[in-house]
Order: sequence, then C-alpha cells, then structure tokens
Amino acid sequence: MADRHSQTPTPASGSAPASGSAPVSGSTPAPKFDPRWREKYASRVATPSEAAERIQPGQRVFIGTGCGQPQALVAAVSARWRDLADTEIVHLLTSGEAPYAQKEMVSHFRVNSFFITENVRGVIQDGLGDYTPMFLSEIPRLFQSGQLPLDVALIQVSPPDEQGLCSLGVSVDIVLAAAQNAALVIAQLNPQMPRTGGDSFLHVHDLDVLVDADEPLCEVRSPEPDADTRRIAEYVAALVQDGATMELGIGRIPQAVLEFLTDKKDLGIHTEMLTDPIVDLMEAGVITGARKTLDRGRVVASFCLGTRKLYDYIDDNPVFAFKPTDYVNDPFIIGRQHRMVAINVALEVDLTGQVCSDSLGNRFFSGIGGQVDFNRGAARSRGGKAIIAMPSTAKDGAVSRIVGSLRPGAGVVTTRGDVHFVVTEHGVAYLHGKSVRERAMALISIAHPDFRADLLREAERLRYVHMEVGVANVEGKLVVEPPGLRTTQLLSDGTLVSYRPIHPTDEPRMRDLFYALSKDAIYNRFMKTVTSVPRKQIQEFTFIDHRSEVAIVGTIPEAHGEEIIALGAYYLEPRTNRAEVAFVVRDEWQHRGIGTFLNRYLATIARGHGIRGFTAEVLRRNRGMQVVFQNCGLKVTSRVEDGIFHFEMDFE
Repeated sequence: MADRHSQTPTPASGSAPASGSAPVSGSTPAPKFDPRWREKYASRVATPSEAAERIQPGQRVFIGTGCGQPQALVAAVSARWRDLADTEIVHLLTSGEAPYAQKEMVSHFRVNSFFITENVRGVIQDGLGDYTPMFLSEIPRLFQSGQLPLDVALIQVSPPDEQGLCSLGVSVDIVLAAAQNAALVIAQLNPQMPRTGGDSFLHVHDLDVLVDADEPLCEVRSPEPDADTRRIAEYVAALVQDGATMELGIGRIPQAVLEFLTDKKDLGIHTEMLTDPIVDLMEAGVITGARKTLDRGRVVASFCLGTRKLYDYIDDNPVFAFKPTDYVNDPFIIGRQHRMVAINVALEVDLTGQVCSDSLGNRFFSGIGGQVDFNRGAARSRGGKAIIAMPSTAKDGAVSRIVGSLRPGAGVVTTRGDVHFVVTEHGVAYLHGKSVRERAMALISIAHPDFRADLLREAERLRYVHMEVGVANVEGKLVVEPPGLRTTQLLSDGTLVSYRPIHPTDEPRMRDLFYALSKDAIYNRFMKTVTSVPRKQIQEFTFIDHRSEVAIVGTIPEAHGEEIIALGAYYLEPRTNRAEVAFVVRDEWQHRGIGTFLNRYLATIARGHGIRGFTAEVLRRNRGMQVVFQNCGLKVTSRVEDGIFHFEMDFE
C-alpha cells in the first residue's frame, strides 16, 4: 500500500459565479493533466490484466459508482473469475456492464450492493447476491470505522496534473471514503474523466496501481416522461418556490420536475445526483444558488448519472462542488438550507403514510439511497418540503400503489412519522401532523378513481375511518368530513355561529342560501346577474374532496334544524399550488366579521395542506370584500384590470 495523504484540495478556490455558466478559462488555460505522468510514475503503471492479478481470492473488492465505474478494470477482474473464489464485490450502484453478476460466476463472485440496479437485480432477487440497506449518509463511516474493511478499491480518476492531483470526476459519493480506506487502490486513469471541484481529489501517491485506459464513460440518458409522469412532475414543481434549494432523487419523476421549473427564480441545488436536464436550467439562469444558505452560488452533488453533455459542462467548472455523501446527505447539513425541497419516489404507500421504496413485497428492487436523509433534512429546513412522488397505479393500471396495508415483506423506508407530501397524477396529499383518519382520506383522494371505493372499504375494515361521518362518491369525488374542521365564532351581539365542512346533504340549505341573497350580493359573488342556480352547480359546492376543494359553511340553529348564513370556499390550482378563495354571506349578516373569520379559517386549513397562498378576484364596487383581503394579515399584492381587483395572498 502506498503512503496515504490527507490532501483533498479544491482546484477553484475563488468565489463561484452566482449563476450556472460554462467552464471558466483564462487566456492560457493550464493543461488538465501532466503529459509526462506515465514516465514519472512508471513503476506503478500496469495494464488492466496486470492490475487484476493483484487481487486475491477471498478479498472484498469495491467498485466505483455509476458512470464512474472503471469499465476496463471491471472487465479484467471478471475475466479472472475462475481464479477468484469467495470474492465479494461491493458497490453503491452500477451503470453499464456488470459481468461479475452473471449467474455462472456467482460461485466465485458474490455481489453486495447498497442500491440495486437492473444489471444486478436478478442475482440479488434469486438469493445469489446481497443487499445492504443503509442510509447513504452513513456508508462512508462503514469504511472509515473498519466495520466493513475493504481489501481492494477499483476506481476511475482523471490523470494527475502537475501537482499530482487526480479527480474522481463524476463520482465522489462513497468512492472517496473507499479509496482512502482500502488496503489496495487500483485506479483507472482516464483522460475522458472530467475534473470536478469540491472534495473530489486524490493525490497520485494515494493510488497503488495506475491503469492507463482512455475510454468513454458510461452514459445514462434521462427517460422520456409519459403523460402521468409529466402531470406528477407539474404538481411537484408547483410546490417549489423561488429561492428553494432542491434535491432530485433517482427515478424518472424527480428528473421530469426540472422541465416545469423554467419560470422559477434563483433555485439552488444540493443533491446526491446530477442529470443532463440541470444544464439547460443553469444556462437559462433558473438555477443560480444565489439564495442558498450554505454553499451559496455552488451546485453541490456527489455523483452524476448523465451523458457527455453533462460531463463536458461540469469539467473544470467552478460552479460545481462534488462532495462525499457524509456531507451531501447529512440530514443536519441539509436541514440548515432554508427552503430545502427533497423530491423522491416510492413503490407503495399505505393509508397511514408508510412509504416502501426499496422492495416489491419481499423482493428487493432498489435501495434506501438518500430518501430518508433528504426527507428528514428537508423536514428540518426552514420553509422546507419533503415530497414523495409516484404514479397512482402499477402494472398498466391493474394495481393501486396506494394500499390499505403494505404487502407482506415490504420494507418501510420512510416511516409514517417522517412523511410530509405524497403526490400522484391525481393530486397532492399533505400528511404531516395529520391523524390516521385524515391521512387515509387524503391518500384515498389522490388514489386512482378505480380504486377509491375499495380503499375506503379497506380503511373502514381497518378502523381508520367510520362510515357514519357521512360519505359520498359522486363522479369520482370522494367526500368524508375530515375531523377537526369544526369551529365557532361568537359575534358581538352574543350570537354563536358554527362553522363546519359542507355536506352532500346540505344541497337544500344551499339552495335556500342562494335565494335569500339580494341581487347585489349575487352579482358581487358571481360577477354577473344570476337568477337561478342549476342543481349541478349546487352539487359542485357540496361534493368536494377537502383538500383541493374546501367549502366551509357558517350556520345558526333554527327550529327546523340549521340555517346556512355564509359559505367560504377555496379551489386549488395544482400547477401553482395557490387556491382561489371566495365568500358569500347573507345580506342581513354582512359587516359583522363573518367574511374575515372565514378567510382566516380557510387560510389555516390551506396551510395545513401545504398550500402556498390564496388568489381572489373582487369587483371594484365590492368594497367590503376588498377590505377583508387587504386586512387579512397575510402578505398581499393586488392589481386592477377592467374594473376587477386581483389579489394574491402569501402564507409564507
């Protein structure tokens, strides 16, 4: 083993640009590597097959991550499989070929993966390989502590520069810790590996065997999203505010979100993985990192899964800082970023909010990865959002991914106590701080309509909900009154007004409310002359889902039961995560604070669902409602167009 050095210098020490840019170069750029390195370190230069001869049977061999996988070394070691009995292959995830995972080699090579990709999934699911579930933030400590000692590390780096520094390029993640702690480090020196800043450097004297192999890096192209994926991505993008810092997990949904962020400003990136779409957003000035709390102006990541387009962009680009996962994925580091948004995916979610992301029943499929690290970090962040996204169904619509109970053997990656937002193509459910009954109803409302009735019956069987609360299923809208949405207001004259969610049985009382309104009140509410309300429109007021559509009625007791004297409602626009709010109060009850009370109460409900704010349109003549919105205690902006006031009210 060569002498170990602790040097991990950063090549670009000046202040980073405030926005994404092409690699910075001077008038006489320095060479990216020392052209004489082969001569200087000739005693350690070997061919791939010569390097593979250094590996002995029974050893534990680490292989570099993803697109940084040293393909020439992997091929050479795999070719020796008959001589390498009881060899354990350890890696995070792999791209390209994984010949050591072929079934004829499993008697000699045993795969041990921290994250399962398609090229090793077969041998692991057949019990011929191992899966080690670990938080990505904690894996480097396994190597550093000696709990998982490494005999050999096979890595890929750029050739050394004049100072003898080699860059890990597209893959720092757990590779840096593996290289620093393995007994033998065999490095494939590839001039096609980009040089990246941050903590990506090893000194050539830390490398025991140098293999000269000039070959294209593995490439992973972002898949084309289908219609459901795009709809989910659009809902998720609406939760991202200007100035947010984002993590984009593995999977087509997180990457598809980038397409819908073009109207955002000053976004930041702190994520384990980078993909090609990041380049376009940086060049468009959307991603600048200007408002990041930590690493301001820098894109922080630990590895790439992309193509040459991305590799060329990050090469010697001081905007990028590649760091190991014990920094990038540390929940306490993540939590220090204000407005941190973590976007990850799931395979299945049960009605209490338990998230399974790494297995299909007892068949391991992927891994924990950084989901828990970033979910918990974003939850700690000031103004942060922890988001789990998935299609509502699997197997071409035959199976619901929202289930009463996780299937037997399914692993809980994100616990019900950690879950915040769950998003499908049918909407957004906000679960944090909600009861099991509220969670079940919120999740059923974003399940595929074909499965909602069955899920409701299952929720009742499991005693999560009780049917006596009043249930209706009309045109795919499931209605159950959520608990905790009742309150009262004591007016100045001692009258007690009760507020509750609207019920399907309120249709006659809603009709009475409409016909009790004056012509002025009707005109102010509907912005046109209305003489009658069709039955279908009354039903639209009453058949709602209590998240994207919320309607609260104010009632007073009468001899015949209740009388509705006011209605306040909001209607969510999922693409902006803002809701349009509107009110109507019977004429004789106006100017008594009911509209103000309803606005504040609806804002409390909307906040509880993770909604960003309200919008409203008010006629210039409707001074009373203008006063309600202008004095609502929120951040209010307004403009007037064609005699109509347009209000925007921000909760944050």
